[in-house]
Amino acid sequence: MNEVKHPKKPLIYYYSIALLVLMLINFLAVPWLAERQVKQVDYGTFMSMTLDNEIDQVEIQKQENQILFTDKEGQIYKTGMVDDPDLTQRLFDSDADFSGEIIEQMSPWLSFLLSWVLPIVIFIGIGQYMSKKLMNRAGGANSMSFGLGKSNAKIYVKSSEGIKFSDVAGEDEAKESLTEIVDYLHNPNKYKEIGAAMPKGILLVGPPGTGKTMLAKAVAGEANVPFFSMSGSEFVEMFVGMGAAKVRDLFKQAKEKAPCIVFIDEIDAIGKKREGQIGGNDEREQTLNQLLTEMDGFEENSGVILLAATNRPESLDPALTRPGRFDRRIPVELPDLKGREEILKVHAKKIKMANDVDFSKIARMASGASGAELANIINEAALRAVRNNRKNVCEADLEESIEVVIAGYQKKNAILSDKEKMIVAYHEIGHALVAAMQSHSAPVQKITIVPRTSGALGYTMQVEEGEHNLMSKEEIENKIATLTGGRAAEEIIFNSITTGASNDIEQATKLARAMITRFGMSDEFDMVAMETVTNQYLGGDTSLACSAETQAQIDQQVVDLVKKQHEKARQILQDNRRKLDELAKFLYEKETITGDEFMSILNASTNRSAS
Repeated sequence: MNEVKHPKKPLIYYYSIALLVLMLINFLAVPWLAERQVKQVDYGTFMSMTLDNEIDQVEIQKQENQILFTDKEGQIYKTGMVDDPDLTQRLFDSDADFSGEIIEQMSPWLSFLLSWVLPIVIFIGIGQYMSKKLMNRAGGANSMSFGLGKSNAKIYVKSSEGIKFSDVAGEDEAKESLTEIVDYLHNPNKYKEIGAAMPKGILLVGPPGTGKTMLAKAVAGEANVPFFSMSGSEFVEMFVGMGAAKVRDLFKQAKEKAPCIVFIDEIDAIGKKREGQIGGNDEREQTLNQLLTEMDGFEENSGVILLAATNRPESLDPALTRPGRFDRRIPVELPDLKGREEILKVHAKKIKMANDVDFSKIARMASGASGAELANIINEAALRAVRNNRKNVCEADLEESIEVVIAGYQKKNAILSDKEKMIVAYHEIGHALVAAMQSHSAPVQKITIVPRTSGALGYTMQVEEGEHNLMSKEEIENKIATLTGGRAAEEIIFNSITTGASNDIEQATKLARAMITRFGMSDEFDMVAMETVTNQYLGGDTSLACSAETQAQIDQQVVDLVKKQHEKARQILQDNRRKLDELAKFLYEKETITGDEFMSILNASTNRSAS
């Protein structure tokens, strides 16, 4: 889509131009005009005018080797000097005046106009132009009356290279709802005949990077109608009433262009709940009130559809989300396995890919990734192929790019001592071995002890075979045991512990606390929620909603649960000490092993033990 933009220039730009014009006038125009006021004559003419007593004033400029003189009417003349001993006597006889200086200058009126009037006119013109622009942006000709403000909405027009629904993958349900809106804009009579009315407002809700803005652009690409795009923060101004004026102007333009689509990105900037606190942001509340009023002012089937996107739906004012305003709420969630595979294929169309790339495998490895992260994975793979001087992207590039997104680039200059390297090897094999010896655990995909820029000295990657939407209590407990496997291996082998388990401890504690406070997996608290989650799309901040005594009980249960799984991991590793040593030695030598290599050694060791 082609976006019609009007670039804004800073105020200093216009005053710099004015200053340049004045400098040109003073250094070029004024001397040129002054030069045009002086007549150049030969010395014979000067002598003739002297003999005829036509000279009024005379000035001999020896340094410039010239003579300036005027006639009786004030016209200035100039001639070159020659060796003339009788010049002074002839000038005296002609009654010429030697007392005044003849200055080469233009007429006083012209000098006044150029030196005073013209600069004043230029600066007044710039001031009028800039004040008009500022008042238009702030609220019209009378800014203190908060009149018609101009919205900064960007207008997208149809383009053959615009984003279409075919360019958006992994969000089939959202596309289906939006396709209905596009169909209504194209064929409104089909809906009017049956009496159906399209929603006035559609709210796109989901985590960052899932494609909310891209879906809105796809609607613009498919609808072939005017599409107004504006961010919620652009409505908020310093002066009270300016945001409301922008809302009025935006909806006035929309009604004039109907049928059309209005898209407000990050609507939570103006749509937050009105709490009624003294000293609050009156400007934001007035802007929200104006938005609510404009939405109520729409007539049925007027052809104006309002789209909005946010990742903080819980913060929106209830008046904004009630039926009749934002009638439809479309979740734009993280893609599932099939959706991730489709998104990877869409972005891979722009890249030269090898024919044997298994996108299903890459999609499984990228579990939990958003559309933006998947696009980044494809781009990182292409960059890696270029660094390795290859003409296309292979599967190894994609696997490495996933690791780059998860753990950062490899630290090629990081050097671990032999002891540290051995500790990390046992730590990572501890994770992998505990996972492999338990049921309901994801298979190990890769183990490495190569340091990464994120600070990780190594990691163990587990990949689910398919999509996993629910986790049982046993699966979560097994996962906690797997997280404690690294520390357990250090304790068994080295009789000491290191700081390498800090991230494992954090994740294990978080899982254990969620089991007790949110998932109802505690025998003592049963199905009582002790914790609430806010900003579920922005990290999921949690807060306990219970007494201090209950919090102490929760803390003790979290400690007991993690400790129990830690002991379980220690027992698994002690029972499989020979496998632990063999696998750790192999990883120490190779630094990176695949899941197949890990399982091959594990199974071979198991067979030897059985025999």
